[in-house]
Amino acid sequence: MQIDIRQQPFDPWQEVDRYQREVLNAAGKYGATTVFVGSMRDFNEGDAVTHMTLEHYQGMTEKHLEKIVNEALQRWDILDALIMHRVGDIHPNDPIVLVAVWSAHRKEAYEANRFIMEDLKSKAPFWKKEALGEGERWVAENTKG
Repeated sequence: MQIDIRQQPFDPWQEVDRYQREVLNAAGKYGATTVFVGSMRDFNEGDAVTHMTLEHYQGMTEKHLEKIVNEALQRWDILDALIMHRVGDIHPNDPIVLVAVWSAHRKEAYEANRFIMEDLKSKAPFWKKEALGEGERWVAENTKG
């Protein structure tokens, strides 16, 4: 398991490849890799969004994400999971979050990935402030789906 919260942009596809080659050490053991990548949109709630700032509570956020992955490891037969999440200033089309899960079979990989992403989106301590054409606003609730 790897949890990586960073301010620097990342390429999710390079990170999945790197993790498989350098960390996972399970060649031949997995038949399924599910990858979810969330990117910033240039709109929300009917308004244009020029950029946003994501904040987190260092230490608490990582602990929560580790808890989510550990629960997924207990509930499904998965080999490993990787979570990367941006904080700081983010612009439209920038990748914000990567959740990758490896397992022998697709069902477990799909279900565990969805569980991790849904919990992260609804419960992890991240705060989002959007910059609009005129002013800024804190996002009170995450968007659905």
